[in-house]
Amino acid sequence: MDRFRTGIAGLDKLIGGIPTGRTMLVTGEAGSGKTIFALQFARSCAESGLKTTYMSSEEEATDLRLQASAFGWDLEKYERSGHLHFVELVGKRATETEAVMGIGIQARKGNFGEMLKHIPKDTNAFVMDSLGSQTANLTPDEFRDRFDLMIHTLKKRNITTIVVLDSATSHELNDLAMFSVYGAIKLFKRENPYTGRRERVMDVVKMRSTMTPIQLLAYEINPKGLEIVSGPDAPDTK
Repeated sequence: MDRFRTGIAGLDKLIGGIPTGRTMLVTGEAGSGKTIFALQFARSCAESGLKTTYMSSEEEATDLRLQASAFGWDLEKYERSGHLHFVELVGKRATETEAVMGIGIQARKGNFGEMLKHIPKDTNAFVMDSLGSQTANLTPDEFRDRFDLMIHTLKKRNITTIVVLDSATSHELNDLAMFSVYGAIKLFKRENPYTGRRERVMDVVKMRSTMTPIQLLAYEINPKGLEIVSGPDAPDTK
């Protein structure tokens, strides 16, 4: 299968990237590097000449550009070339919430289909960071129906997608998103039993049509972004 690289060299060496036209879930706790993972993927796609859309529901594009610049990534260069496009849902969500509160009705339940209308027609790669803010008031069954329809729509458009979802929201929704996506990666922190030190690790929970590593992959956030530092073939990824 054709694949888009995540931009994380050690991970791409292990799984080959994300199969095109499929959706991968990235979930994790606060501080685990979910947004950095998403930015790294978006930059990798844009650098490869792919039309990439980054939809942010929690941060403004200005803050994302600033965060990327800390790793030496000039995202504005890809925006000027037309290979990267930011869609900000922060302001849209605030305006909608204010209107709903003003007329005294319950906040509207998540409409993922409406969200997808903001994706340009010629998009090759898409990042949704984060879906959690769009799930308010949804029951697990309602979420599953809407999420499955969203994935089906993205697949029909042949858009390779990363959906970011915080672990707390994922648990509240019975981790149903894990069953719908083509691939899933968990990012979390743990105490190393040998050193007694805290470390970040990722678990490639699944990736269909792919030989996935069973081991947890330790990674660090350094000036290069996310970098695998232990696991199969890790020394060769430096």
